[in-house]
Amino acid sequence: MFSLFLLRITTKTSTPLKEKNYRSLLKSISCRVTGTIDTFVISYLITGKFTVAVSISGVEILTKITLYYFHERIWNKINIGREKQTAPDYEI
Repeated sequence: MFSLFLLRITTKTSTPLKEKNYRSLLKSISCRVTGTIDTFVISYLITGKFTVAVSISGVEILTKITLYYFHERIWNKINIGREKQTAPDYEI
């Protein structure tokens, strides 16, 4: 997944970043494009029909982008697993 390439190294002196809405939307789209390709391939292998696979994938991409977007926005508000960063005792 693309997120593996976008890791941010966090140190004790860095301040946490807040995700903007468009970042959640971009993550939703990139995740779903990958998932939809998978859905298309599986649908095509099972049905053997290109049009059925396209139909399934078309519906799936729209519904899951929407679901993933709201999932991300909700989790952005939840603090479980987050640590509050403290300011350093010195400045450079």
